[in-house]
Amino acid sequence: MEEEAAITGTYVWYYLICQRETWLMIHQIAPDEEEENIEIGRFIHEYRYGKAKKEIEVGTIKVDQIANHNGQLVVKEIKKTSKFKRSATYQLLYYLYTFKKMGISAKGELRFPEERRKEDVVLTEAAIEKLEEIVNGIKRLSTFPVPPSPKKITFCRKCAYREFCWAEG
Repeated sequence: MEEEAAITGTYVWYYLICQRETWLMIHQIAPDEEEENIEIGRFIHEYRYGKAKKEIEVGTIKVDQIANHNGQLVVKEIKKTSKFKRSATYQLLYYLYTFKKMGISAKGELRFPEERRKEDVVLTEAAIEKLEEIVNGIKRLSTFPVPPSPKKITFCRKCAYREFCWAEG
């Protein structure tokens, strides 16, 4: 029997946008690493937050930044745009939930440096219920022998997997 896929915050983010992409990532099918949006994302992280970079890995999660604000742990997630704010919010909530299960209380902060915006994120019981649905969906998806069929969505235009999904045979 195949080992269950370890859930990451990235899987949570992509699951809410494109389940096919999530399946590809889980099965270690690498995207085009030189795709423009991947490079832009790396640049934003380095340019805007390079000096303040405090990235930390805890188990299967990798948090962009972590800080202590007046004795309160703040987990920060940095995104290029707020266009996929719902996915980014649940990714950050997944990090907060992971910390909570470890007995660590934290609040979250979404940052959109190109928009010069930030938003506070708080883990609630309703968010935990939704996260558990998402995690179960990702676990179920990981057992599929083939990826879900591609579906055209607006995200496809800038997706690093677009050639994999839409190449003409």
